[in-house]
Amino acid sequence: MELSRYLARYSLNLQYEDLPEEVVSFTKLCILDYFGSAIAGSDKKPVQIISNLVKDMGGFEQAKLFTGGKSSVLNAALVNGSASHMMELDDIHKGSIIHAATVVIPAALAIAEWRQLSGKELITAVVVGYEVCFRIGEAVSPSHYYYWHNTATCGTFGAAAATGKLLGLTEDQAVDALGNAGSQAAGLWEFIVDGAMTKQLHTAKASMNGTMAALLAQKSFTGPKKILEGNRGFFNAMSEEHDVSRITENLGQEFKILENSFKVHASCRHTHHAIDLLIDIFKEHQPVLEEIESVEVNSYQVALTITDDADPQTEYAAKFSLQFCSALALLKGRASLEDFGEEELWDKDIRALMEKVNVHVDPAIDESYPRKWGATVTVLLKNGEKIYKQTDFPKGDPENAVTTKELLEKFIGMATIMPLQQRQALAESLMNLESIENISDLMKTL
Repeated sequence: MELSRYLARYSLNLQYEDLPEEVVSFTKLCILDYFGSAIAGSDKKPVQIISNLVKDMGGFEQAKLFTGGKSSVLNAALVNGSASHMMELDDIHKGSIIHAATVVIPAALAIAEWRQLSGKELITAVVVGYEVCFRIGEAVSPSHYYYWHNTATCGTFGAAAATGKLLGLTEDQAVDALGNAGSQAAGLWEFIVDGAMTKQLHTAKASMNGTMAALLAQKSFTGPKKILEGNRGFFNAMSEEHDVSRITENLGQEFKILENSFKVHASCRHTHHAIDLLIDIFKEHQPVLEEIESVEVNSYQVALTITDDADPQTEYAAKFSLQFCSALALLKGRASLEDFGEEELWDKDIRALMEKVNVHVDPAIDESYPRKWGATVTVLLKNGEKIYKQTDFPKGDPENAVTTKELLEKFIGMATIMPLQQRQALAESLMNLESIENISDLMKTL
């Protein structure tokens, strides 16, 4: 059987009643976290540019835009997929290196609102979307990740699977949807060199393209049946090595959404291990710049490939600078949304400490990636004291989990463009999503 058919059959057969309570509760947290990120990112410049383009082009008012107003389902997936990736606080899965919420949930939301589907149907579709994109991401990671942004490429499959589920595709149609999703999978890392806005376009198009693939399949538009394993398919074209077994291993016997991680710092996830450790050192010692001789950060190669930037020139670039994030965490004891502004970017003490931050690859840590996203830090003080910390799992990983209370507080803190009472009401609705009969009623609260 083709791998796409395995995934399609699983996706279409899964029912809400098959989901354990733990999965339902966790999925609602993923959706809550998505809403917080999307609301927080909705008024930022890259998102507004995409939104303004959509409004210029027009579209039937089928689904709500987080930037205001309504547009077509495809346009809603595009805009809302960009908004939720803007703040670098959206969820992440270690094994596949995918931010699933920002591509799967806006696609599923747009279809669910348009078709006036229920909260239970939305929850089931999100579980399906996460499962599909995580498995494909695991199959090609980590080699795929060097050139390709997994969230954009593998996420396209997840968006297609989730929307195909909501559209009630046949098995053959779902295979076609995955085939055409794979043919649209794209997203190169080159944008990171100059801090371009492209990262938001990655998630926007992944969400939109996956949705388009499912809608086309519903109209009998065919796609390649072996888009994953075919000779000129996704695996061979876009990864140096891949593990086909990851697609079917325990499929239907486990729920990969439970492996998902939540972010508590407003920067690239590959900086979070060091941030966690250096915040701990700040709390315990509160060292000042004049006392610090050097800071050594050891991690895995991908962390350095993405975040080794000793001189970030923009606020966004600072989120992808391990040196900046390390200095910020050690001097300020935090790395929140408010800590990545112009003032912090050019703070003299942070800049001075960045010159003392040295980053290296540790072979043992690198070997365990992506199962573990670990790091060690050593802060050497001028009095000769060495402070050492180590972690395998940044805060927010299942092995170092955040609580429901912490995620609710994160949502309230991110959705500040809404009045507090409205934020609290929306959070309550999302935490009781299974009781909502019509998703369009939920979206009216935005």
